[in-house]
Amino acid sequence: MLARDHLKDLLSNSDYTKTDKLLICLAVDVDVAKEVSAIRNLAEASGLRVVRGWNVSQLLSATKGLAVRTAKGWELTSNGKLRVGTLVGPALQSPVAQVIPHLRALLPGVKNLQVVSFIEESVRCLELGLWRSGVVLSWVGAVAVLYDYVVANHLSTFNAEAIKRNPKWKPAKTTEDLSRMQEADFLVVLESTQIIGKSVKQELEGCLKYRNGAGHPNQMKVGTARATGHVETLIQHVFAVYC
Repeated sequence: MLARDHLKDLLSNSDYTKTDKLLICLAVDVDVAKEVSAIRNLAEASGLRVVRGWNVSQLLSATKGLAVRTAKGWELTSNGKLRVGTLVGPALQSPVAQVIPHLRALLPGVKNLQVVSFIEESVRCLELGLWRSGVVLSWVGAVAVLYDYVVANHLSTFNAEAIKRNPKWKPAKTTEDLSRMQEADFLVVLESTQIIGKSVKQELEGCLKYRNGAGHPNQMKVGTARATGHVETLIQHVFAVYC
């Protein structure tokens, strides 16, 4: 009924009661009955450490039939499943709720701690509805990923193409050197060297324009769907490919 990826966000929601959060835990692998220890382990693994001090059985027993204890452990009843659906439905339908688990899942594979920091802050901004900040930080993180990839795999090819386009370009040796190039030009060189394809370059150019609009005081409005789409594009074309 619920994927484990959703638990971190759901269990951190202060609007849910203790009982709500336990019912949500039971909705993960909903057809598998869970002993109290398994419920606690599931909750703790998703960041809800205070569950150690809860009387789980007492709380679930007081749900008036939303959960029952069977021979194999605690399970949701039909009414319990309906209750969880009512609780988490709006959250799971939100585009932000779909993107955040994917961003978090990337973190273990990222070696650059600065990039990890940008991704973590992007997640937090999206959770708090700070759309402009989320757009800007996710872009900075994505560019940092591309810089690392170029330095590690295509530096000589990149420099050769950069010099061809701009004879004054001083060959880059580090990621900081790459940052001397305008980001729009950086994308052009990436495409010219076939590090990224034309369609990906166009998608990233759109993200760059949106980032520039979001990062400066102006009348442009930044909302949930557009900000989430921006981050999703970066996940699909940068983070999930080059991390």
